Amino acid sequence: MVWYWVIGILSFLLGVVAGFYLAVQYMKKQMANMQMSEAEIQAMARSMGRNLNKKQLAQITRQMKNVNEKNKQSLFKKKK
Repeated sequence: MVWYWVIGILSFLLGVVAGFYLAVQYMKKQMANMQMSEAEIQAMARSMGRNLNKKQLAQITRQMKNVNEKNKQSLFKKKK
């Protein structure tokens, strides 16, 4: 009778750990592939009370592209 409880609790804990690990990996992959258009960036800036000119918009777009490329490279590196 006790073994039923032990096996049940261990199975639950294993499922929680595996689910958390898979969720983290999925979110990393989604964040690496995240892209925003200039219109979305402009709308986000306006919602925060800022009005971006074309130079600032191009700079932010370039920065986001560089960050996404770095994230993709680091995501798929093999860890030692």
